[in-house]
Amino acid sequence: MRATLRRRSTLAVATLAVAALALSGCAATEEDSASGVDCAPFEAYLGNEGTEVEIYTTIVSPEADLFQESFLDFEECTGITINWNGSQEFEAQLPVRVEGGTAPDLAIFPQPGLLAKMVATGSMVAASADVAASVDANYTPDWKNYGTVDGTFYAAPLGANVKSFVWYSPKTFADNGWAIPTTWSELLALSDTIAASDVQPWCVGFGSGEATGWVGTDWMEDLMLRFQDADTYDKWVSNEMKFNDPKVAEVLAEAGKILKNPDYVGDVASIATTTFQDGGAGIVDGSCAMHRQASFIGGILAADYGATIVTPADTDVEGGITTFYFPGVSADNKPALGGGEFVGAFADRPEVAAVQLYLTSADWNNKKASLGGWFSAHLGLDTANVADPVNAVAVEILQNATTFRFDASDLMPAAVGAGSFWKEMTAWVAEDKADKAVLDAIQASWPAN
Repeated sequence: MRATLRRRSTLAVATLAVAALALSGCAATEEDSASGVDCAPFEAYLGNEGTEVEIYTTIVSPEADLFQESFLDFEECTGITINWNGSQEFEAQLPVRVEGGTAPDLAIFPQPGLLAKMVATGSMVAASADVAASVDANYTPDWKNYGTVDGTFYAAPLGANVKSFVWYSPKTFADNGWAIPTTWSELLALSDTIAASDVQPWCVGFGSGEATGWVGTDWMEDLMLRFQDADTYDKWVSNEMKFNDPKVAEVLAEAGKILKNPDYVGDVASIATTTFQDGGAGIVDGSCAMHRQASFIGGILAADYGATIVTPADTDVEGGITTFYFPGVSADNKPALGGGEFVGAFADRPEVAAVQLYLTSADWNNKKASLGGWFSAHLGLDTANVADPVNAVAVEILQNATTFRFDASDLMPAAVGAGSFWKEMTAWVAEDKADKAVLDAIQASWPAN
């Protein structure tokens, strides 16, 4: 779907006003916009009136509509028209467009691998010094690293997602006097306490059709970030450190303390045949206490199981669910697992750099978040602008993260990340396959260089 942003009906007047300001060197004020928009926040982007910038992306309506709305004031005050081109064929068509000489001005990359492939074509433009400085000031270094290829920074962070969540019912916790754990050992101790009650501590489901097992890989990834350092995680992803290395074995053993403990999860083998959607249902009806899953599961549990998304303070809501941070080894060890998007340029024009810079600003990030259903890792994003309580927790996790890393299985070769890793984690629970046999099998599947 192609969606082009249209300015307000008064844009012609507004554009003339902005152009006159740029020529006279005057500062923008609230009187600059014919529709009453305060143009002062857009001074850094003036001087590009009458230009157009295409943004090519995977994001289509209805999500695209809110992106378009977030640009309206920017367009009116700067005179730059942003043409939003959302396509579900983005990943296939972007290389075709680049090769054919019709590359977009900006592209929103859903994962770093495609960014690296496009940089290798020689078609991308390094981010400007202003964009780089803005990212340095407004994001943790891990985010800039994911937009950097071979030492050159190309793509600025945009939206984000977080997987390091434990879902629970505030009412169930309050009724039983259970406290939110802040360390891994406290989480295990809480699990023991709950196991002594009539509530199952954990509910888990690995089932997902042909993708069965991905839930297990997420557990491994989160725990790799907690029990090993970031450099070890990266070496694991690239296979510089083998999949059957003792450090990986340590992490799988830690995962087993929950996932292969029948006192915590009930019938371990049934995890493999329980769908990931059904896996979290127990926290809604109170039959289980905790469920580790990314933020998206809240919408599924609300739509299919009658859950209500609440804040931790809402302890009197039947069926109310929310999240706490999946804790690290210590309270000050706060890694985050997730993903995000990155905006890279194919055109070296001032208006393109201006749009890319605007997308790194606190003004735009807060505007976009306030429209709903979206958040980022921007350090200037005010959680007061994030209405969804789970997304607000996600923002706090990202802003306080000691380390941020992308989902490892998404970065590994497909034969492993979407193949043997899924399959072997499923066998681990379904067949009680031994840890060493699981890790050896995954390592044996790694493609030869």
